[in-house]
Amino acid sequence: MTANSTDTRRYSDEIWIGKLSMGASNPVRVQSMTNTNTLDTEACVAQAIRIIEAGGELVRLTAQGVREAENLKHIKAELTQRGYGDTPLVADIHFNPEAAEVAAQFVEKVRINPGNFVKSIKSSSDYSDEEFEQERLLLREKFIRFLAICKQHNTAVRIGVNHGSLSERMMNRYGDTPLGMVESCMEMLRFCREVDFKHVVISLKSSNTRLMVNAVRLLVERMDAENYHFPLHLGVTEAGDGEDGRIKSAVGIGSLLVDGIGDTIRVSLSEAPENEIPVAFAILQATRSRITKTEYISCPGCGRTLFDLQSVIAQIKARTNHLTGLKIGIMGCIVNGPGEMADADYGYVGAAAGKVSLYKKQQCVEKNIPAEQAVEKLVELIKASGDWVEKE
Repeated sequence: MTANSTDTRRYSDEIWIGKLSMGASNPVRVQSMTNTNTLDTEACVAQAIRIIEAGGELVRLTAQGVREAENLKHIKAELTQRGYGDTPLVADIHFNPEAAEVAAQFVEKVRINPGNFVKSIKSSSDYSDEEFEQERLLLREKFIRFLAICKQHNTAVRIGVNHGSLSERMMNRYGDTPLGMVESCMEMLRFCREVDFKHVVISLKSSNTRLMVNAVRLLVERMDAENYHFPLHLGVTEAGDGEDGRIKSAVGIGSLLVDGIGDTIRVSLSEAPENEIPVAFAILQATRSRITKTEYISCPGCGRTLFDLQSVIAQIKARTNHLTGLKIGIMGCIVNGPGEMADADYGYVGAAAGKVSLYKKQQCVEKNIPAEQAVEKLVELIKASGDWVEKE
């Protein structure tokens, strides 16, 4: 799989999660999360393997308590035994700093939620300045202790702020807003800088795509102002399943990727975790963030279409779908065809009834080919131009 186009990508520092590098000019990494009981080693291992074989580059598992965190050691050992040990595991922690400290000893990354990393010191949401600071110091103490363990074991950290679980302290000061999410994150980043902890990934997530996008854009502005360049993880929480989940994820994640923002993504679907991986790669492909397959630029067809569009697309895909990174335009007629496929490397355009013209970039190289010969002629053109590789 090829690396990202970095023409407009936000600069981020390179960090390491085990043997996996992230940020800088590395590809946007794709990950998923198991939905199995973390105490069930075999079920977790089997699901993790399905995620990895689908193309997942990180696998996250929940660790809601110390027992689950301790069992990550056995899950990691079994994956290593089966030949999957190079894929980093990520422990997902809420409400339990002790579980985070244990997990940091066994996996390559730990995700913590600032909103519930420590218990509130108050039973109400009305904070004085003194109480606000008192709770901040408690959070700092617990978090810096955790970072010391991560340093000892070369464990990376994800600071994962969720819109639905901001702390009462942040809600009281900033409201249920993108600003509250950003302030919660920046507070944690300052703690990291204080102890020179660099292997940090950040996420700001919400099920509301507009809020999520606005929060991440605001965070980038704030980080730039304070000279922070940590990698960003993108995702829409509780996106749902089927078409709705895929569209919602594409809107939220894709909006940021086209801005050049994002170093790793997860598509959160209410489905088998391995189903998330191809959707993630499709979003990366559509935003030109990471090219992992052939791209087809084809018109929807209309009354001017001069051949059976769906049949021809299927034929061309069958012959060329292994040509990673190549862009092929398939257009039904010459009215908009050459112009609309201007970004394509090669073009197949209806010229007249039963006739097809072939293009290389925007130049027509062969006109009025009989339709029954056109797909093979396209393959010959790609080969003659040096862009063909044989299927493995």
